[in-house]
Amino acid sequence: MPAQSSNPTTHQPTLHGVVPIIPTPFVSETEKVDFDALRQLVDFAATIGSSGICLNAYMSDFQKLSDSERFRTVEVAVQQANGRVSVIAQLYHPSVRIAQEIARHNETLGADLISFTIPRIVTLGTEEVLEYCETICQAVNVPVLIQDQNPNGPTVGPEFCKQLHETSPNFRYLKLEEPLMFRVGPKILAIREATAGEVGVLEGRSGLYLLDLLPYGICGSMPGLGMADVLAHVWRLGEQHRLDEAMDVFQRIVPQLIFGLQDMGLFLHVEKRLLVARGLLRQATDRRITFIPSPELVTHGDFLNQRVLKVVADLQLDQTRL
Repeated sequence: MPAQSSNPTTHQPTLHGVVPIIPTPFVSETEKVDFDALRQLVDFAATIGSSGICLNAYMSDFQKLSDSERFRTVEVAVQQANGRVSVIAQLYHPSVRIAQEIARHNETLGADLISFTIPRIVTLGTEEVLEYCETICQAVNVPVLIQDQNPNGPTVGPEFCKQLHETSPNFRYLKLEEPLMFRVGPKILAIREATAGEVGVLEGRSGLYLLDLLPYGICGSMPGLGMADVLAHVWRLGEQHRLDEAMDVFQRIVPQLIFGLQDMGLFLHVEKRLLVARGLLRQATDRRITFIPSPELVTHGDFLNQRVLKVVADLQLDQTRL
């Protein structure tokens, strides 16, 4: 096992509730990252009371960014957040050595938390996954959020989390995505018990299972930014045990969630068009090669987004406009 860092964790930001993932905005004519638009999105996330924001995740279309662009998005977000909201810098790399380097650099840029995804492109045993996670956790001093997205089977469990937290106390959060998410509830309870409540678990399906898993003690959910304020409202109602009211709001936005989550390219397309409709982005541009929806998909996506706008209006959530 890798040697544990001797440097203590310097601060402990707390993630709670809805933690939106910030999409990467692009300029239409050049496909360059639109950093002014990025600042606007960070401002919106801060005004709706998010405890954290995440950049360079799958929902940020991170794979289309260069390394320098990824670092710059973190830097700009940290500057714009200015302590109003914790910035989570996400990374994905199957090489633990390179993942360490990226994590350390994101920490020097001021990220409040480091997040990384367990590589599932090859079959790994528990010991290999544990060593990978330990090595990255112990490379930094800030808290760590681990994402386990396993479309083909179960995610890591309570014994894994207990072992990792014992060797790497800055492992503080776990985002789970696996088939049949409704079965994750008992696992969440077991993880909380195994780690004495020191590791928080977040729902990782864009809020789709927020109300299903809230009774099991998830500490938060990580959806796209476009409906983050609506889902934050649902979260608050759920925490107050006002489940009928929470479900009344939630069921109005579920069709849009299910439609977008069929495909990541479709999700990004619908998400950016929703942000444009809300006045939070000027253009719903993506870098090529990209998913190009048919006119029928665009029409239906816009129809579902308009229904979301009605929910936003009914809840009087609109605060930011370009």
